[in-house]
Amino acid sequence: MIALQITAAQIINSIIIGLVQGISEWLPISSKTQVLVTATYLLNLSFQQAYSFGLFMEIGSTLAAIIYFRKDLLALIGVVLGNRDSHNVELFKYVFVATVCTGIIGAPLYLFADNVKGIPVWLPMLIIGLVLIGDALLIRHARMKQKMGENVRKFSNLSLRDYIIIGIAQGIAALPGVSRSGITTSTMLLMKIEADEAFRLSFLVGIFASIAAFSLTLIASKSNIAPALAAIGIPGLLVAIAAATITSLFLIDFLLKVAKKSSIVYLTAALGIIAIASSMLYLWLGVAAVG
Repeated sequence: MIALQITAAQIINSIIIGLVQGISEWLPISSKTQVLVTATYLLNLSFQQAYSFGLFMEIGSTLAAIIYFRKDLLALIGVVLGNRDSHNVELFKYVFVATVCTGIIGAPLYLFADNVKGIPVWLPMLIIGLVLIGDALLIRHARMKQKMGENVRKFSNLSLRDYIIIGIAQGIAALPGVSRSGITTSTMLLMKIEADEAFRLSFLVGIFASIAAFSLTLIASKSNIAPALAAIGIPGLLVAIAAATITSLFLIDFLLKVAKKSSIVYLTAALGIIAIASSMLYLWLGVAAVG
């Protein structure tokens, strides 16, 4: 039975879970893993239940992204309705191809992860952390070249092959400990795409991946979601979603603004250090979880 009343303890737990989701979704530390661990401790859930709840909670960050990128989403809807603006058509093609590739790669990995008792998450976090530090060096190198008159890659320079690669990278985020935003942004930076474009394109296409993950969770893991909803309650769930949405809005705006500045080099390196530190913490704790 899902409670319709909420206690002070549930409010606190809900806010904590929402903040964890809203912050970790946009950092290279796998929000699913962070919510999994937090929900396991606060709500006393099993591994599979907490994993499914971690995917379910992406709805908060997804709502924030929908609000933030509403103009881009309206442009995509316009393409479906017949608008043939070349930029919007290409953006639609990017989102469609990347999302399809994400589903092809990610759905089987999710079903695999949903049926195991525990998977170590520290190694993917470590790899992403090292890649992000390498990305910081690449951004610095690219910015120096840009000052010398050399061009960096923009969205208009991307091809169908690039869309496929980005989609595959995003699909891999269904694996343990892999951050969706971390792996897609890192992949685009390695492809020498301008930093602000990489962050924006990663966040935009992530909307559709998150909606798909949320839907797949409802379809395939109803039995795992129910105990989490019973523990947190409907009012508590709404509080958690609201906290995740508000936190995500601030973080998206902050990251995109920084991505346009030279300080993105230091931010990317800092994100890499955060990912590495998180991986070491999980390794030290001996935590087995799905990211």
